[in-house]
Amino acid sequence: MVLNIDRRGVVLGAGLGLGALLLPAGRALAADLVGAKGFTHSVASGEPGPDSMLLWTRYAPATGDGVVSLEVEVALDPGFTRVVAGGVVRTGAYRDWTAKVTVDGLKPGTVHWYRFVAPDGGKSPVGRTKTLPVGDVARFGLGVFSCSNLPVGLFNAYGHAAARPDLDLWLHTGDYIYEYGPASIHEGDWAAGRSLQPANEILTIADYRLRYAGYRADPDLQRLHQMAPMVAFWDDHESANDSWEGGAQNHQPATEGDWNVRRAAAMQVYREWMPVSDEPWKAYPIGTLATLYRTESRLLGRTQPADIGAAFKAEDPDAALKAFRDGVWRDPSATMLGSTQESWLAHQLKTNARATAWQMVGMGTILGRTIMPRDALGWLRPEVSERKVNGYRNNIRAAKLGLPMWMDRWDGYPAARSRLLQAAQAADADLVMLSGDSHNAWAYALSEDGRPAGVEFAGHSVTSSGAEGDFGADPKRVAQGFMAANPELKWADTSQRGYMMIEVTPQRLTGEWLFLRTIKARDTSLAGSHRMHVERGRRVFAA
Repeated sequence: MVLNIDRRGVVLGAGLGLGALLLPAGRALAADLVGAKGFTHSVASGEPGPDSMLLWTRYAPATGDGVVSLEVEVALDPGFTRVVAGGVVRTGAYRDWTAKVTVDGLKPGTVHWYRFVAPDGGKSPVGRTKTLPVGDVARFGLGVFSCSNLPVGLFNAYGHAAARPDLDLWLHTGDYIYEYGPASIHEGDWAAGRSLQPANEILTIADYRLRYAGYRADPDLQRLHQMAPMVAFWDDHESANDSWEGGAQNHQPATEGDWNVRRAAAMQVYREWMPVSDEPWKAYPIGTLATLYRTESRLLGRTQPADIGAAFKAEDPDAALKAFRDGVWRDPSATMLGSTQESWLAHQLKTNARATAWQMVGMGTILGRTIMPRDALGWLRPEVSERKVNGYRNNIRAAKLGLPMWMDRWDGYPAARSRLLQAAQAADADLVMLSGDSHNAWAYALSEDGRPAGVEFAGHSVTSSGAEGDFGADPKRVAQGFMAANPELKWADTSQRGYMMIEVTPQRLTGEWLFLRTIKARDTSLAGSHRMHVERGRRVFAA
């Protein structure tokens, strides 16, 4: 069942239960809700293993109370004449009628078909999934996505990827949803036929559930999940902008309550609505070819970003910036991952670099060093606000001292960044970072202590607007300016939407940025692409 993404078509109904409708957001929406029943949001799969898979669906029964048990069938053919596994899973209003079950005993490197069966015999849509291979693997295809802001564009990137026959797995590096309300979207940026539910910034469990219900009703996103498994992890907008362990830029305790309550709601609903386990981080072996790592860099261990703002307001900004650079910015206690995950990842890299050719680390934010080019003021559109212009001026001033543009990404945690890259070097790992967050496309040759440490394919957004919103200059000029100012940066595109394709072979890993022609109308045709590759053992991009 595909639901229209409209206020009256979004599923909530019995899924929230009567208690949720007593919350402020629920009370405002109660009169408009249509309690769709049955399998409301198709199916999805994730957490792939060589012989196991996590399967997901949502089923709202005709009566809104009680608990429902669903059967699951897994077969080697879409007609289910060769059923090879199954199981039973229970759900209820307490988890918004979402259901997840891990099925074992599957064949490695094999396409499987699955469906859920309701107590009344009704069946879910049929999903397609594929287990991870074992042994020597000649090729593996990975589609990488980030930053999907529903109201500003159609999910054409998802639609394009879902139709490809050459991808084995999806990786979503975060910002799968956005927490903002409609007021954050400029009127001219809304895409036709898109709307947000609820019509406010999301804060409560009811809010987060309704926002996911709206996103997951999108037909292209449903199709993506239906066609292959996804490894997914949150970045900041699944909770609130620029989030960290103890707060977020877009959370004001005085008016929005305790951050820990909101954080817990965001984490709970993400785990309800996504085909993910409750494990905070995980490694996925792809035979002897590669290991893929799912990380967590927002809500569990990340310390508060360093605040550079006071330095710009000081009586002597340059002196204040130098003190900031040599002091708080370099604080070794600042961490993105937390010490437990840092240790886990270092040990995993050391062990797996001996067993698998490539170490692919999925990360919410970019590792590559990036300072603001001094020419950036000349690229700005005339209509850019004076407040933003001053922000660019400040970033250029900081760049003269080697300070980065964004304290919210790995650039803002230089000691932690060095620890990660040193761990990769110590492990003799062929490190490939796969990241998102920035909305634009970047390729970095990462270095530490003057030595190559790996490469980074940083993906552009599915729909979220990027630097082109401020920059009116030719994107090629912008890219050249960024590369001239940043030695690690080897290529960039600051103007287009889409997704990345990563093709892995034993001796070569190739990344391709695919650019959709438009996101304002349903159209999965491409405007172009860009490819780069790295040879095993080189840890720099090939010429």
